Amino acid sequence: MNSRLPGRTYLYFTAQSINLVTAVMSVTMAAIVGASLAPSLELSTLPYGVQFLFVMLVTYPASRLMSVVGRRSGFLLGCIPLAASGLLGYLAIEWHSFVLLTLSHAALGSYIAFANFNRFAATDGLEAVLKPKAISLVVAGGVLAAVLGPAFTSALREVGGFREFALCYGAFVPLAAIAALTSALMPAGKPAAAPAHAGAPVKRRLGEALRSPVVLLAIVVASVGYCLMNLLMIQASMHMKHLHTHFSEVSLAIQWHVLAMFAPSFFTGVLIGRLGLKTVICAGLLLLLASSLINLGSNSYQSMTLALIVLGLGWNFTYVGGGALLARSLEGYPNAMQLQGVNDLGISVLATVGALTPAMLLSWIGWSGTNLLCALLASAVLAGTVIILQEAPRARLAVEGTRQ
Repeated sequence: MNSRLPGRTYLYFTAQSINLVTAVMSVTMAAIVGASLAPSLELSTLPYGVQFLFVMLVTYPASRLMSVVGRRSGFLLGCIPLAASGLLGYLAIEWHSFVLLTLSHAALGSYIAFANFNRFAATDGLEAVLKPKAISLVVAGGVLAAVLGPAFTSALREVGGFREFALCYGAFVPLAAIAALTSALMPAGKPAAAPAHAGAPVKRRLGEALRSPVVLLAIVVASVGYCLMNLLMIQASMHMKHLHTHFSEVSLAIQWHVLAMFAPSFFTGVLIGRLGLKTVICAGLLLLLASSLINLGSNSYQSMTLALIVLGLGWNFTYVGGGALLARSLEGYPNAMQLQGVNDLGISVLATVGALTPAMLLSWIGWSGTNLLCALLASAVLAGTVIILQEAPRARLAVEGTRQ
């Protein structure tokens, strides 16, 4: 049995790194540029909200398209809206147009919807034991994004002869060209027919697959993990500001959080191989629970920074673990790409909920109330995970690791 990832995995790693660089750049500058162009302050975050909206709207159609034309063609088509986003964003700033800025972020959301499938494309045709490693490595592209995204934004923010942030958006055009070149080198990735060997699953309707407890669990784990991460990350920065924490300290805490989100991906796949998916997913949910408990126990800057680091680790284990569980449970299923689209749609919806509700929850139930709510939600998903994976057939789903 081959234990090494194929060379094509690093193409998906590169493509995902570009995807996450653009996402980090957008979150860094969207609100600032929006405030300078919006007709009213209340609309300043609309472009970024529209970006999330288009990730949701395009995710499932993108998966359906890839199931027809193949992975490579789908990723190549996805590079077009990235280039359009760069051109529209540049013109929006040069022409002082809020409408063009909103269209730019809509196009960026469309690109991200396509590019998010890099982690699943990396598992196509791999043995079950290699799928978690492939997903883990691709997600690790976020480490590069955490460094390069802010660096690009800072370097291109103010360049003589151009309006502020204009070249930041303009940089999306060459990034789209690099992404297209990377995609062109990928395998076609056309969906294969279900294997004919004994025990292979027969073709099922989409609704039947979604009634599988393990498939639903994989979607819920990744989606809830993303929701809690967004919610607590954003609300933590707001709560720190309410406590009069200096902006540089808030930024440092968030930076540690982002590194904790992506750096573990270099070894998460190995942990899954040794300890099993059930152990890693449960560990991720326990970390999400621990993050909320730390916040409930103290309001100090040090404890909140620690809670953000624990939160990032929990997100990594649930996001990678949920994706790996889905990839394994759909092995041999001919409509896997469509199920992956449903999965990413679920993640997008709950991630958006997590991004839009922090201020409302902080106002309604406060910092402690929000953390208590998150702790209860993490506990409920943890209990469901233990029950469902305890009953899942070990040989079919390979949820247990090599350790006996």
